[in-house]
Amino acid sequence: MELKHCGIIELKDLEFFAFHGCYPEEQAHGNKFVVNIKIETDISLPAQTDNIEDALDYVKIYDIVEKEMSQRSHLLENVAFRIYSRLFEQFPQIINADVKVSKLAPSVRDGIKAVSVRI
Repeated sequence: MELKHCGIIELKDLEFFAFHGCYPEEQAHGNKFVVNIKIETDISLPAQTDNIEDALDYVKIYDIVEKEMSQRSHLLENVAFRIYSRLFEQFPQIINADVKVSKLAPSVRDGIKAVSVRI
């Protein structure tokens, strides 16, 4: 009987400048965004082999996030869902994932520090 060991891989506070938003000023001027990713996966094999080929490569995870953040969207829901979907497409070994996309200091209203969508 093979033992499975679930582990969590987290990429925290990935910063991007992007042009997501419904309002013209957001689309014209852009904004700063922060993305947090938490992935549950079986770490049994990479823990034994110490081989990146057996692991969930966080550089490839970052590349997915970077690509999706560069594609303009009106809604954070769309951006977060695209990232979430691409992670599962690229890495079938993912058991569960949590994706949070935050827009910092949205320009449409003063006094809002951040707005986030989490899937």
